[in-house]
Amino acid sequence: MLRKQLFVLFLMTPLASISSPFNSAQAKSAVSKPVKSEKETFLVNEIVRLKDVPWGLAFLNPDEAIVTLRDGGIVLLNSKTKSTTSISGGPKVIAKGQGGLLDVALHPKFAANQWVYFTYSTKSKSGSTTELARAKFIHPNKLTDLTVLFTALTDSDTDVHFGSRLVFDDHGLLYMTVGDRGKREKAQMLNFHNGKVLRLDENGKPAEGNPFVDRKDALPEIWTYGHRNLQGIAIHPETNDIWTQEHGPRGGDEINKLKKGANYGWPVITYGKEYWGPSIGEGTHKPGMEQPVHYWVPSIAPCGLTFYSGRVFKNWKNHLFSGALKLQHLNRLDLSESGKIHEERLLKNLNERIRHVVEGPAGYLYLTTDSGRVLKLTPGK
Repeated sequence: MLRKQLFVLFLMTPLASISSPFNSAQAKSAVSKPVKSEKETFLVNEIVRLKDVPWGLAFLNPDEAIVTLRDGGIVLLNSKTKSTTSISGGPKVIAKGQGGLLDVALHPKFAANQWVYFTYSTKSKSGSTTELARAKFIHPNKLTDLTVLFTALTDSDTDVHFGSRLVFDDHGLLYMTVGDRGKREKAQMLNFHNGKVLRLDENGKPAEGNPFVDRKDALPEIWTYGHRNLQGIAIHPETNDIWTQEHGPRGGDEINKLKKGANYGWPVITYGKEYWGPSIGEGTHKPGMEQPVHYWVPSIAPCGLTFYSGRVFKNWKNHLFSGALKLQHLNRLDLSESGKIHEERLLKNLNERIRHVVEGPAGYLYLTTDSGRVLKLTPGK
């Protein structure tokens, strides 16, 4: 079984990360020089530059993807023609603080029903919260029949820690992440959705078999709890396990493999500290609370999460990729059967806050950045 490993940057041996050939002048180029990493050599191709932060990206086919922008915009991206088409009919969002239009996911039977799912921040009685909606996509530029499926009960007036990421499993069930909304104590409270991973059916209702459906003091949508600010979720292509990542405070970013009904500890246990210095909670371990598979001190601010399963980069098969907002790189984790975890940091000289990482249908990796760029990784020599 995989075990946690602590990577303290100033104590560890240097990572075998390879710098990108980009510099401040070259960053304007559409295509990079070959990047030689430990396992693969690749090129970084700029597809488009968008007007706002591209948060979510869901492929319709090898060339086209729906992209959500944090300010509420939605576009259809064509990676072949390097063009975008604005899509109307999306949800109304509150793009304030860390909120806005967040993730996007296609229904597993999208070809038949054209359903597209969105998460976003919206108004609530207490201030704002995270919401899930569904609409039908009329190619190439319209959403119809927009329906709100689920509104998180978070009781928060802050503009932070909304989450939110989406993934469907092979049974057609939808996993949705909700951050603690800056109300950390609620991450341990089962009568709120703060700091939780939710498991829903296609209509946004609690999925059959959820761990707390028979408890009157708990919300039935909850799958796991004790999370801080979940910024990534992915399914292992061979085991079908659900994996998540979340931001810690000052240190203590985590990657977790989810277990039904498990408590992941926040804010009772954490490897992070308060931004002003003091420790948080009761330490790093407590009976009944899960340990992360991997954590970072200091923080890298991981964002977006995907297991690589394609054939284009054969030496990356089943490796776990995420962006890094704070340390501005593409993170690769090789998770071995023995429990050893090897980390490589790529594209550090790109100087970009990488927001999301997605594998396209043809096996290429796509990155989005907070500066509005959509990048495509292709094989190089």
